[in-house]
Amino acid sequence: MDVYRLFLNRSQARQDGLSRRRGMCVGLVLSALLGGPVGATAGDGAAAPIGFDLNRLNASGLQGPPDGLRALDYEFCIPDGPAFRAQVAAIDPSARFHPGSRGRIGCTPDQVLVLGNTHQDGFRAILHALAGLPYVARIAEAVFE
Repeated sequence: MDVYRLFLNRSQARQDGLSRRRGMCVGLVLSALLGGPVGATAGDGAAAPIGFDLNRLNASGLQGPPDGLRALDYEFCIPDGPAFRAQVAAIDPSARFHPGSRGRIGCTPDQVLVLGNTHQDGFRAILHALAGLPYVARIAEAVFE
């Protein structure tokens, strides 16, 4: 199946009201097929470290005491450009883009801050797919004050 059909299938899935999980799976397939935008690397090409312990999270992507469960928010930087944003959005439905913001992680002026959270189906696979992108150097827990 070519990439064009995968995009059409993803659009059709949204129209049919199918789950976000199907969209996430298509995004992961697209990411694998496309291999990421050309010319972007995170230095040595190694997978980005996830800067928090995934074992803190339950199956729903929540952490904390039973009467105070909450999602974990995370942040990372990507190069500025529509191809990078599209690839990240295809992988992570929770991704929100904040151009011009450095975040605690310290994005540079030619990067875009991305915020996401773990309260979504397949959050572990999503985080590992994001960490595997060649232009994501690090994924850190986002702390809001």
